[in-house]
Amino acid sequence: MAAPAFRLPPLPTIREIIKLFRLQAMKQLSQNFLLDLRLTDKIVRKAGDLTNSHVYEVGPGPGGITRSILNAGVSELLVVEKDIRFIPGLQMLSDAAPGKLRIVHGDVMTFKIEKAFPESLKRQWEDDPPAVHIIGNLPFSVSTPLIIKWLDNISQRDGPFTYGRTQMTLTFQKEVAERLTASTGSKQRSRLSVMAQYLCHVQHVLTIPGRAFLPKPEVDVGVVHFTPLVQPRIQQPFRLVEKVIRNAFQFRRKYCHRGLGMLFPEAQRLENTGKLLELAEVNPTLRPGQLSVSHFKSLCDVYRKMCDEDPHIFAYNFRDELKQNKSKNQERG
Repeated sequence: MAAPAFRLPPLPTIREIIKLFRLQAMKQLSQNFLLDLRLTDKIVRKAGDLTNSHVYEVGPGPGGITRSILNAGVSELLVVEKDIRFIPGLQMLSDAAPGKLRIVHGDVMTFKIEKAFPESLKRQWEDDPPAVHIIGNLPFSVSTPLIIKWLDNISQRDGPFTYGRTQMTLTFQKEVAERLTASTGSKQRSRLSVMAQYLCHVQHVLTIPGRAFLPKPEVDVGVVHFTPLVQPRIQQPFRLVEKVIRNAFQFRRKYCHRGLGMLFPEAQRLENTGKLLELAEVNPTLRPGQLSVSHFKSLCDVYRKMCDEDPHIFAYNFRDELKQNKSKNQERG
């Protein structure tokens, strides 16, 4: 006989937890609580089948999504919460789910998840994703830096991705969710679109109206699901790829040669930009949003060769040059 599915016992509602522990969402931390457990169940279902999985939840807050994860038949749930005010409410959940919920008072930006779960969960990168999932309703202020950090981890196969191609289901402002999944040529196409899509299969799986949150954010919220690709679509170091993409999108309304030119010192800018675009077979009059991941692959491959031939190129940062020119002008003035 199969073991009966675990269900949490009756508990105070999230609204009651907020009252009980006098919790208030802090505007400066861009916190928003999701009170409707039908919606938190929906988010968790979008993560896929979590039966017997190990889940890492980031920013659980008062524990709405935490309850839905515990009810999804997980083997273990690890939550990392920076705000100490939420720990007593989470502890109540831990008591209601003996041996299922581990609470860490810490910062997701620095927490070492690679040491948190059993070694036996690790899978080869080429295998199916491991039974490890990341789920989170992130404060808007950390969602973009955190996803960039995790994309870097994917490229290195470290952090949460030491276990293999760990899947992530995360909330973002709807506009950021649309950027992450934007296709070539669309209005929302951005640096974030290319960064996410060269490393992952990215899906905008759900939109939640802002009114479902407390306090109500000014925007709706998008839920995005990420599955790391077996082979990244650009096979160059993360820092190099990020630099090329960041520069390309600097002047998003201008032709792409304008931003890509900023990869090179002013003295050789025109010549090197022409060489980069010609060897990469990229039309210089395309706008940044019209560049596909394949375009960026070619640009990164050629830029890498140019950097190998002249290491000063990669070290160059046009902002440093701007500062130097500014201070020279001030000295003259």
